[in-house]
Amino acid sequence: MKHIIILGDGMADEPIEELGGKTPLQVANTPSMDWIARNGRCGLLKSVPDGYAPGSEVANLAILGYDLDKVFEGRGSLEAASMGVKIEDNEVAMRCNLICVQDGKIKNHSAGHISNEEATELINYMQQELGGGDINLFPGISYRHLLKIKNGDKRIKCTPPHDVPGTPCADVMVQAQAEEAQATADKINELIRKSQELLPLHPVNKKRVAEGKDPANSLWPWSPGYRPAMETFQQQYGIKSGAVISAVDLIKGIGVYAGLTSIEVEGATGLYNTNYEGKAEAAIKALRENDFLFLHVEASDEAGHEGDYELKKRTIEYLDSRIIAPILEAMPTLGDDLTIALLPDHPTPCRLRTHTRDAVPFAIYTPGIEPDEVEEYNEFSVKQGSYTTLTGAQFIKEIFKQ
Repeated sequence: MKHIIILGDGMADEPIEELGGKTPLQVANTPSMDWIARNGRCGLLKSVPDGYAPGSEVANLAILGYDLDKVFEGRGSLEAASMGVKIEDNEVAMRCNLICVQDGKIKNHSAGHISNEEATELINYMQQELGGGDINLFPGISYRHLLKIKNGDKRIKCTPPHDVPGTPCADVMVQAQAEEAQATADKINELIRKSQELLPLHPVNKKRVAEGKDPANSLWPWSPGYRPAMETFQQQYGIKSGAVISAVDLIKGIGVYAGLTSIEVEGATGLYNTNYEGKAEAAIKALRENDFLFLHVEASDEAGHEGDYELKKRTIEYLDSRIIAPILEAMPTLGDDLTIALLPDHPTPCRLRTHTRDAVPFAIYTPGIEPDEVEEYNEFSVKQGSYTTLTGAQFIKEIFKQ
């Protein structure tokens, strides 16, 4: 039996007045997603456990069946695994965004979706000026980077920048949640303040401003944790071989700990202009060679963070026509035992421009399954499906029992 999870990050949404009171998923043209729903069984999944913030790191770990209470150590340590950066026993790892600050307020979490080349130059500059010793920075992709703190304490409160656009930086600086963590909080806050002094002076940012682009004028670390201890999919489910396809280090890092092979796709960006056809081609090839594939597409989440419902609708249609449709067309060449699961990790409503913890719609198709009554795939239609609302590892176990 072969299995694929197709995950449209942040794809779920709320009804939008400009769309006639419907969600982007409802108004999008999605014949391939509807085929999976119509020929499979549907329901809702509570992908964010109680007590956890609705981040992609939390939701994707839960979707893949991990017990967050046992394995969760923040986003940074997962992304470090993808980047090949080792986390030592005495180190805290954190995601470190390059963000745009305007008039003392967070304008956006992505510095206008800064390019890899510009971002790498800026992070290397920050490492040269502010790094070394206990603080070290590592360049990642676009605005997503890594901070390591030696002898750090993870008991600090950090605010994800995508949660608070328009908020004064001073209101969401790092706070210690234990006396022993105060030194760590102080180091991070000083790093942020110094970065805001230095980054605007760099030629990369001067050029971006001259071109009318948002400057990357602040570092913003968040999601602290130590090195996690996670079982592989082989250990948990007996999967002989598995792979992950994603443009973002977070998902690839989860894949590393899960024992999945990360497949690189040229031109995969995490945005609406990602290489959809390349991902589809890589997915089909991976399914011929592996028992399991986790196929992650980031674009809809970024559109939600931008509050752009038209772009979000378009990214959903791109996922449907340029990735899912080719996979469905290739099914006869992949054998007669392919299970396909479709879902987002969490909603990213355009109105809020951040994640919510609402349950997400899912559909599971496997050959020979008796379909339920659902005819199309969206946040509301799946409520008529044969599954009740699933939680935790119930979803992945439902897939693997098919």
